[in-house]
Amino acid sequence: MKLDYRTLNTLWGSVLVETLAGLGLRYAIICPGSRSAPLAVAFSQCETIEAIPVLDERSGAFFALGLAKRLQQPVALVCTSGTAGANTYGAVIEAAHTGVPLLLLTADRPPELRECHAGQTIDQLKLFGQFPRWQIELALPDESWNRGDFQVSHLSYLRQTLIQAWERSLYPVAGPVHLNCPFRDPLAPHPDPRVTALAQSPDLQRFAEESQRLIDRWRQQYERQQCEQQQCEQQQSEPQADHRRENGWTLDLSPEETLLILVGPFQSRHPDRFIQIVTNLAQTLHCPVLTDALNPLRNGESLRPYAITTYDFILRNGTRAQTLCPQVVLQIGELPTSKTLRQWLQQNQVLRYVLTDGHPDNFDPLHGPVVHLRGSLDRLGVFQREPTPQRQHYLQTWQTLDQQYRDHFHQLFSTLTELREPKVAWLLAQTLPPDTLLFVANSTPIRDVEWFGLPASPRPLHTFVNRGANGIDGTLSTALGLVHGSDRPGVLLTGDLSLLHDTNGFLQRSSFRGSLTIVLINNQGGGIFELLPIADFEPPFETFFATPQQIDFANLCQTYRISHTLIQTWDHLKTHLEHLPPQGIQVLEIRTDRRSDAAWRKQIFATESPSMPPLSTVN
Repeated sequence: MKLDYRTLNTLWGSVLVETLAGLGLRYAIICPGSRSAPLAVAFSQCETIEAIPVLDERSGAFFALGLAKRLQQPVALVCTSGTAGANTYGAVIEAAHTGVPLLLLTADRPPELRECHAGQTIDQLKLFGQFPRWQIELALPDESWNRGDFQVSHLSYLRQTLIQAWERSLYPVAGPVHLNCPFRDPLAPHPDPRVTALAQSPDLQRFAEESQRLIDRWRQQYERQQCEQQQCEQQQSEPQADHRRENGWTLDLSPEETLLILVGPFQSRHPDRFIQIVTNLAQTLHCPVLTDALNPLRNGESLRPYAITTYDFILRNGTRAQTLCPQVVLQIGELPTSKTLRQWLQQNQVLRYVLTDGHPDNFDPLHGPVVHLRGSLDRLGVFQREPTPQRQHYLQTWQTLDQQYRDHFHQLFSTLTELREPKVAWLLAQTLPPDTLLFVANSTPIRDVEWFGLPASPRPLHTFVNRGANGIDGTLSTALGLVHGSDRPGVLLTGDLSLLHDTNGFLQRSSFRGSLTIVLINNQGGGIFELLPIADFEPPFETFFATPQQIDFANLCQTYRISHTLIQTWDHLKTHLEHLPPQGIQVLEIRTDRRSDAAWRKQIFATESPSMPPLSTVN
């Protein structure tokens, strides 16, 4: 452990940063400010942590969120005192709702400068309310050296508190942790002889050596536990004659009972094993699996015979939806985003088993007959039975309808020449290189991906979205963070309002390491509102809901020195998607008609069955 003996604050900051580095921290987002100087100095000197400067705290927090989404490990964000921390609130809420580990380090004034109108000072204790998994104010750097009796125990306290913070950001449920970090002046690292003399202290030398050994042991133990857990889960996910689990739950269904598996926007740390476990369940139970667009199962090969992707359209036919109602539903994680599916479940009040992967929250927004199973997926067991005629017929009905709709949409979109929004989602699924990191903005883009993002053949994509609070804030910054430092190219699908809401993310261009292609659907307003009943009320619809913005995105990109291309044809877009750049940020703008596209979607939704006239006749 390398300690910085220039000042008391640099010593404190170096212990903090070196401890986090030893625990495994790889990235720290540093927002500028005076009170946070000891932290910024310490992070900038650490060789194993990449310190990334970000001007805007909101953008920086969402950038950290995107990084942590991909890594599934904590990312730190440092900001100064006052409203700086408040600007990160949106990302903290999103991290809390989606289980993303973040470490929020907010610098603060010392207690004697609070509640007395000192500049840039607010009450930062419990700044983020109930959203952090854990929150604490660190003690001030110890000043006992003034009395000549420096206590190493204060640094030991700091070390142990940071280990606790790291663990709480990951277990039992991952999420944000807030550390409020007060500092007294002087903040700049001008050497203080009283502190530099401590470099010769045997106690401090022993502390540094002991800390390194302790952190190394903690890290080894953590990695050993992770390895053992993966091996255990791998063994439990392998096909067996009898899938009953000890210390778990067993679904002992009668042969006549039909079963449906629902998989929502489930973000697993080990997607390959997750796919294998769910595939084994589907094969054992011989049942359809309705997969959300944000789930890795959607585009996988192994689940293809059981995966149903067009359920939103299948269930729009009321009579048909009634006949497809199962006796039992197994819900893994959250519900899929489809409103049609949720209404169908609510109307039928089907018994649901909800597997929460150990999360303590209520995953039933429908308030139906639900049994929550608190634990990991590998603990779920079932009795393997030969498929009965009822189960076979139920599965085959879903499969036939799904294939008809898939064929129908492929025929429609492959022949569509007009630049319409829904085809963008379809073309991305058909064209993007395998293993692309796809981030989808909320509102209309994520719904189009859910409805129309149907690959013709298995094409592994890694899809991400901020669906915790479903906001449009921080969209660009999250996508940049998601891709930063990755060897895979990234694509952001977004509307114009979501992009404009976060243009400060473009300030990251100079420090961004990666490839991000922004597919921008510019329909001059909020297209999602065109699909809602409020669209029938004009005024005030256009002004207060659609909120059109007259922005020239070519000029905007030029301001930030970002590459911009106006897409003219589908072949033009396809060429760009097939050959994503190895580095940098580019914007591919597609101009569409918001009202016309909304009417086009409504006509598609009104087409209740593939047996009706071809959708290609829709104008």
